[in-house]
Amino acid sequence: MRNIREVLRLRLGARLKYRQISQSTKVSMGSIEKPLSRAGELGLSWPLPDNLDDAGLARLFYPSSDTTVSSRHIKPDWSVVHQELKRKGMTRQLLWEEYTAAHPNRCCSYSQYCDRYRHWLEKQKRSMRQTHKAGEKYLVDYCGQSVPIINAASGKVISPLLTEAKSRS
Repeated sequence: MRNIREVLRLRLGARLKYRQISQSTKVSMGSIEKPLSRAGELGLSWPLPDNLDDAGLARLFYPSSDTTVSSRHIKPDWSVVHQELKRKGMTRQLLWEEYTAAHPNRCCSYSQYCDRYRHWLEKQKRSMRQTHKAGEKYLVDYCGQSVPIINAASGKVISPLLTEAKSRS
């Protein structure tokens, strides 16, 4: 509902009842109650301050979801959570309990915790990191089609599998 100014004017300025405001603005009575209670929390009265335009009013009544989440909940470091889950006996439940103990008033529910972790995990690129010491290993790879080799003495054709070996350094 973006006609907050009209609802505030009708209720605070004209002192109309909710039903009359609902009929006038074609908005449900429940949708009228929410901005009026928010106006009471903010201490707004009619007439509204001159410097408060419709965009400023909308920011007061409908703050963006990003700022709400960041100000209400402390976001866990998902890379640390991911590393901890690799330990034997570690579960998401245990990590969530540690998270709630560290931030009792600014934590999300367990289902939200798991859901946000799952979303973070889906965004990660899958890769397998391998470290090799120089000259310690040879990597062997199959090269594809075989090349026929003819034995000059017997005339026999051999089709060996070609492989390539490379030292990682």
